[in-house]
Amino acid sequence: MTEAQRRALEVDWPAFGIDIDPDQREKLELTDIFGRAADKVVEIGFGNGDNLVEYARQDPTRDFVGIEVHRAGVGHALLQAKELGLRNLKVICHDAVEVLEQRLADSSLSEVLILFPDPWHKKRHHKRRLIQTPFVDLLARKIKTGGLLQLATDWEPYALQMREVIGASPDFSNCSDELGGSDGFVPRPAWRALTRFEKRGQRLGHGVWDLSFRRVSL
Repeated sequence: MTEAQRRALEVDWPAFGIDIDPDQREKLELTDIFGRAADKVVEIGFGNGDNLVEYARQDPTRDFVGIEVHRAGVGHALLQAKELGLRNLKVICHDAVEVLEQRLADSSLSEVLILFPDPWHKKRHHKRRLIQTPFVDLLARKIKTGGLLQLATDWEPYALQMREVIGASPDFSNCSDELGGSDGFVPRPAWRALTRFEKRGQRLGHGVWDLSFRRVSL
């Protein structure tokens, strides 16, 4: 963690941070936190916040909540948000599954982003991957009808698993056809920031697979 990131966590957290008390179970009142009624977008595991901050900057009509456990990345995002003077961005430094399960109301989110989650390459570690059926069921409860679940990964086996697991859910419909994709995947969306991590992968010839699913009513 750099000194600037450490200072941002101390100085800028009151403006952009949402504190999570593990002993509390009351739902977060996001409308009160942001001071307005607007669609809410959540990015899970936002890394250093490049995409989260840019997406929030592009779309001031919606409110964005980033969830990330690594404090250095949170500090980096705070620095960017302050520099841009964003008023539609908040961050949470806590386990995303716990936040979704305990603190976010059902059918409260218009969009959830999961970009480049840890692929857990080794087969014996696949059970640690975030995209599993119970987690997809949890997301389905939190995303309102018509809302979107957006994902990206640079690890093809994980991309195939995401397509299979979410595609098997009756709560989601794959948007590939309507977005001009193929094989269940979609073209890289314009809103997704091209990070340094992805640029490096492109130079090395790595592929990236994007997926988009819509929450459907039963």
